[in-house]
Amino acid sequence: MKFIMSGDVRWIQRYSNFHKACGRLLELTEERSLDGLSELEVEGLVQRFEYTFELSWKVLQDLLTFGGFQFMPGPNGVIKTSLEAGYISDHDGWRMMLKSRNIFTHVYDENEILSTVKLIYSDFALLFKTLDEKLECLTHNPDYQ
Repeated sequence: MKFIMSGDVRWIQRYSNFHKACGRLLELTEERSLDGLSELEVEGLVQRFEYTFELSWKVLQDLLTFGGFQFMPGPNGVIKTSLEAGYISDHDGWRMMLKSRNIFTHVYDENEILSTVKLIYSDFALLFKTLDEKLECLTHNPDYQ
């Protein structure tokens, strides 16, 4: 897909926010060990995960709209179409992130939180980083896919 980068492009604006959020999440996951986090830092990591995930699917939604894709609005449709379009990979990882976000939003269970925090370190941070790198390339090279 070839993009023409001119004027005020919503996905690029949203990408800027996602990029910042992703960087803040990676500050913790790349510079601190999970074992070294206090309870307050764990709660902060969960919060960072939640808003980074929200921004990730919303920037993808804007990108798909900009690219003329037809999809079902909301995270499920955006993830499905983004996988098909090649913007993201690892279907299971993205589905697990969505499931984890939904658990955090509706339930407070310390065991669920700790297991998800482990997934943030082992899998989710890398998925965000990979998306960030891909979107960064798209902002500078419209022909990149």
